[in-house]
Amino acid sequence: MSSSFKHQLWWVGGTLFILQLISMGAMEMSGPFWSVYLRGLTDSDKSFSIASTLVYVGPMIGVALSSGIWGRMGDKHGHRLMMIRALLGLAVTQIIISMTADIWFIAVLRFVQGLLAGYIMPAQAYGANYTDKNNRMRLFAWLQIATNVGSLGGAIVGGSILDVASFPVINKVAGIVCFVCAILVWLVLPKDKNTSNDITKSDGENESINISDVESSFTLYAILLIGGGLLTARMVLQVPFALYMVEKFNAPFKMTGTAYGLMALGFIIAAPIWAEKLKNSKPKTILKAVGFVAISCSLLTMMAGHTSSLILFCLLYLFWGMALGGTTPILNALASQYVNNNKQGLVLGKAQSIQQIASVLGIGVGAFTSQIFGLKIIFPMVSAIYFLVALSLLILIKSKKLNQS
Repeated sequence: MSSSFKHQLWWVGGTLFILQLISMGAMEMSGPFWSVYLRGLTDSDKSFSIASTLVYVGPMIGVALSSGIWGRMGDKHGHRLMMIRALLGLAVTQIIISMTADIWFIAVLRFVQGLLAGYIMPAQAYGANYTDKNNRMRLFAWLQIATNVGSLGGAIVGGSILDVASFPVINKVAGIVCFVCAILVWLVLPKDKNTSNDITKSDGENESINISDVESSFTLYAILLIGGGLLTARMVLQVPFALYMVEKFNAPFKMTGTAYGLMALGFIIAAPIWAEKLKNSKPKTILKAVGFVAISCSLLTMMAGHTSSLILFCLLYLFWGMALGGTTPILNALASQYVNNNKQGLVLGKAQSIQQIASVLGIGVGAFTSQIFGLKIIFPMVSAIYFLVALSLLILIKSKKLNQS
């Protein structure tokens, strides 16, 4: 590999990281405050409850429905173009949202935003075409880190804006930032690397896993579904977490936010380590590692649900985040190895669709079960889901269809 090409790889990876961090931060500026804003737009508790749910779930459903289509279009027309399309979609919808005070129109616009957006998928597919299979885990891990850092930073910036201005100002700023990011993608990133229908090679080595189409399809979908199961378990606590902190520990909001942020911090610390550790590993070794992560998450969440110590609870949340660094980016990178470079958009689009569906499922399960059975059931349920995922991984590892090369 020539030094000029290595320089281009670093340029592409670094630019993608910065753009992901900035755009995610822009969108997450409004994330924690939607319920506060919508509460002021209606006096009806029922309307507020439905609209606030749709505002969070709507974009996920939109992304789930459209990711496969955008992925195939990216394979055909270029993933850089799809990145620009996603950022412009975010910019336009955010600006329009800032101009309306109708909660139902806002809910519809958030769904449309999901249909038009889905930036992370084309960014991953674009970057995958510039990296070999051994470096994709590192790339995907850093993009996920950018997402987490952007989410944390965006919430802080959004809160600061809300202290001195109105909520629509946050949406306007986010729209402008996404528009600027779209321009930067067009001006700064090189055109998509040429791909062909032949199996892509790097340094003379076959980059995709050499197994039959049937076996590849079976293993690929199994990997994507396992990733979805892990994400479902994580999202169960999305709605009831703050209520649990108040009921179990009588924790102030500042401590609740700190505990929640420790998961992201743990992910940021551990994701590069997981990627470096597993970058040259075979699929079976990678899946064994993810199985270890699933068992670890099951034990950590079971302990978190039983402890009465707030300090220990926070430490367990940090360790949980560190374990999660070995999940989504690792599995996405592994899935991308099962297809040629000219189909990265297709497989990563499917991955994103499954992940969004899993997120909606996790949020729904968490909200429903906490209301029906109480908050005490939440952590044991999360632990049980992780255990089932670990069991599924064991079955997959023992399967004859799993590539052993």
